[in-house]
Parts: sequence; C-alpha cells; structure tokens
Amino acid sequence: MKATTYGTDGSKEGEIELPEVFNEFVREDLIRRAFLSEQSETFQPKGSDPWAGIDTSARYEGRKEAYHSLKNKGGAKLPREMFPKGGVGRVRKIPSSVKGRRAHPPMVEKVLIERINQKEKEKALMCAIAATANAELIKARGHKFKDKVPIIISDSVEALKKTKDVAKLFRMIIGDDLKRSVNGKKKRKGRVGGNKVPKSALVVASDNAAILKSARNIPGINVTTVNKLSITDLAPGGVPGRLTIWTKKAIEALKQGKEKKEMKK
Repeated sequence: MKATTYGTDGSKEGEIELPEVFNEFVREDLIRRAFLSEQSETFQPKGSDPWAGIDTSARYEGRKEAYHSLKNKGGAKLPREMFPKGGVGRVRKIPSSVKGRRAHPPMVEKVLIERINQKEKEKALMCAIAATANAELIKARGHKFKDKVPIIISDSVEALKKTKDVAKLFRMIIGDDLKRSVNGKKKRKGRVGGNKVPKSALVVASDNAAILKSARNIPGINVTTVNKLSITDLAPGGVPGRLTIWTKKAIEALKQGKEKKEMKK
C-alpha cells in the first residue's frame, strides 16, 4: 500500500510505502472498548467525609425514665438534637432530615477504571491506525478532503517553526476540513464556558519536531508523536476514522516499532 507525500509548498513530491499496520482489519467494537478504558483512567475518585451528616448530638432515647426521653410524648421515634435541661431539637442524621447524611454517598473505594487486556489494547490501537487510511470511515466522521488518505508530509515540514507557515500548508492540503472546524465553533454550555471546536486533523510527527508546537494552535488540530499515540487521539468519541497527517519520520517509526515487536516474538 502506497501513499502520496507533500512538501512545504503543498505540492506532491512522490510516494511512500506504508507499513503493514495500515492493512489491519478495522474492528470498531474493539476500538470503542479501548476508548472507554482510556477515558475511565482520567476519572478522579471522589467521596464524602465519613462523619458527614452524623457529627451531631442527635439520638433517640427510648427509655421513659431517661433524661432526654422521647417516649410517650407524641413525637416520632427519630434521632433528635439534644439540648441542655432535657430539651430536644430537630430531627438529624437520617437521610430524610435537614442536614442529614446521604443515603448512598460516593465512595473513594469504588472501582472507576474499566480494565482491558494489553493485547486487546494493542490490537485496538492498530485498528485505529488502519482506520486513518480508510476513506469511507473518515468521510463518515464528517471530515472533508480531496486526495487519497492517509496524508503524508515530508520531513522538511517538521522543521516549520511558525504557525502561519503550517496553517498555510494545511489550507492547501485540507482547507475544506479546516473551514468545517472553524465554522462549527460553538459556545460551551454551562458554567464551564469557553468554546467547543469540532475535531479536524491529527498531526503525528517524530519526537522533538518543531511542528508539534507550531501546529497545535490551529483550531481543530491536535498534535502527537508515534510513542504517545492513543485511541482518544485517533478515534475521538470512540469513532474510528479521524483525518490524520503523518510525517515521513513518523511512518518510519511505525515500521521500526513493528519490526521490534516481531523480533521479540
């Protein structure tokens, strides 16, 4: 399987042979499972104070001869605040009372992470990478592009340090998709505020490449390296087929990673 490479001026330079991982059969169910597992790892455990709602003097005294006895006084048999000189106050402690404890409070011990086998996760990542070369899946996500996928850029593009230069190049290659992302910008609802921008292309480059910093400020664009590839980047929302721009060095790193795994086996 071959793909076209683009230079710094947006023109086609030639072709490159893609690794075997791009021929992998795309299993959307496995990608979805791995995505949910990754998302669950970001959850923050939360809980309540063990004494929340019960740190009070309230109690029920059922013995008639007791000092704070509530028996035979026409009141409900519920824990009430204890005041001096035998007086009682409001009902406390129980979930239905004011400032009472919660019936089922959140627990820190609750298991939030959805586990997944390592081989399943690796297989899902390979499927997500292969989905970046599937034009039908990419179009189904709403991306707009003209030429074939995946999109490969030359190593000289990695050295671009200015955002305006990278944006100019991307407008030549994926200009329609960038417009879709900018036009789809919406205000985020709720107290969080800010804006919500639709996902555009994912840029995968080699480590310490200048484009990792110069491209990250373009609306809708995300950047990452081969070593940090994740299902969340390749399949946002658990839906495979994100429009992805690879650099030549990133493709070579994929090939080397595949060869190392085969040698270990």
